[in-house]
Formats: sequence, C-alpha cells, structure tokens
Amino acid sequence: MALAEQLKSCRESSGLSQTAVAEKLQISRQSISKWENGRGYPDIENLILLSDLY
Repeated sequence: MALAEQLKSCRESSGLSQTAVAEKLQISRQSISKWENGRGYPDIENLILLSDLY
C-alpha cells in the first residue's frame, strides 16, 4: 500500500476529518489532501506527529 493510501486509511480509521488533522498539526487542510492524493509527502516532523495522532 502506498503512503498516500495508508495516510487516508489511518485517518478514516481514526474517525478524523482532513480539517481535524490539519488543525491538530497546525497546517492547512490542503496539505493533508495533497499527501492523501499522492501529490506530495509530509516532512519527518509531520510524519512523527501523524504517527502519534493515528
């Protein structure tokens, strides 16, 4: 499974919206969307925050 698919799957399994994740990470919702659609990747700091969140 690609990173984009894993990010979306984990977020949905956690019952969170893109907006909720963006607010917790203090970034834009568009960044979350970009990562989940494979048009970009989170940096290492955001990956760590995502792993803690999910």
